[in-house]
Amino acid sequence: MSNSSNMSARPDDRRRTFDAVPQGSAETWWGHAWVRALEELSLDEGRLARGRTYAREGYVDTISVTPGRIVAYVRGSRARPYRTEIRLRTLTDSDWDSFLDTAAAHPAHLAALLDKDMPHSLADSSAEADVVLLPTAGDLAPTCTCPDRGWPCKHAAALCYRTARLLDQDPFVLLLMRGRGERELLDALARRNAAHAARERTTAPATPGIAAREAVARGPLPPLPPPLPTPAHPAHPPSYPAVPGAPDPLALDQLATDAAARAHTILATSHDPIADLTPWQDAVRLAAAQPGSGLAAPTRALYRDLAAATGRTPTDLARAVAAWRQGGPDALQVLETPWDPPAGPFDRARPVLAAAGLPSLRPWRNHLTIPGGSLQLRLGQDGYWYAYESDPGRDDWWPRGTPSTNPVEAAARRVT
Repeated sequence: MSNSSNMSARPDDRRRTFDAVPQGSAETWWGHAWVRALEELSLDEGRLARGRTYAREGYVDTISVTPGRIVAYVRGSRARPYRTEIRLRTLTDSDWDSFLDTAAAHPAHLAALLDKDMPHSLADSSAEADVVLLPTAGDLAPTCTCPDRGWPCKHAAALCYRTARLLDQDPFVLLLMRGRGERELLDALARRNAAHAARERTTAPATPGIAAREAVARGPLPPLPPPLPTPAHPAHPPSYPAVPGAPDPLALDQLATDAAARAHTILATSHDPIADLTPWQDAVRLAAAQPGSGLAAPTRALYRDLAAATGRTPTDLARAVAAWRQGGPDALQVLETPWDPPAGPFDRARPVLAAAGLPSLRPWRNHLTIPGGSLQLRLGQDGYWYAYESDPGRDDWWPRGTPSTNPVEAAARRVT
């Protein structure tokens, strides 16, 4: 097997681990091709049937994929699971050059890959260049620590059936098995596309023009026309294509839409509404403007990019978004900056909360917390009380509800 490469792989780009694999049988044509290679390898239909049962009933634990190897622990009739491995041939450097040239030559191939699709035409074109992406029976070499000498045993068959579902979800898993990770492949395709564009620019006819010095020497320039009236509404930006190595097009669309709205406000009022925000506050504001919690597919990329750009994690950003939706910059300050309030409203809050039937709350700086419980109130420097919740016994507080100058109302609003 060949694992050599002239490309520089990013850390962990050549190792992927899957804790959860979709249930069911192979659905895509390339997933069926994988299963067909397994079944052509098998000498015993009974073991295949047991393998399908093991796969369906969740006997296959976490699957690890690296170039030329798929490994998982598969449970059987004994208490201790068996270490099961499927090896297959990786592609050579010249094979990868041929594959990349084939994929870069047709924009539709690249678009399909980015959409987690493996078009027949890409596999066929690669095969014409003597690069076989999909395995045959002779490519697969299963091993297992179980005593069963079947070829393959039922544990290896179960692993193959679960792997087919991984391939359904992401054909880059197949390419990783063949030797290279998703990011390094996309980077290589981006370089090929850039080189192709550069060649086109050098062969394009020159655009006629005039030197600036010559234009000025011709005499005074005509006066500029009056500025156009401010449009009634900000324009929506054009759609952005998916380009390897570039930000996600949906995230670009969301950022451009926000920039257009901001520019419209500046034109109409001569005031920048976010001029005083820090980069982190602006990132939180942008994420908070998106619907949902950031788990929906259209906003996941934006959360990921904003978190990375500010040196935070997506969880940090999601927590900050929950605070921003409570009350903007003031609520974000409450989340991130404890402070020591003066005597007065903070001291009076505890007996008021006790009179309302809440358990005794423990004070710390501007926080009042039910010991071991799920409720915390924080007094902001704006005089409002902000409610937070956590799972009982955990110190993992998230903003909930709307703030109020009355701590009892803030505690009640946390469920809204």
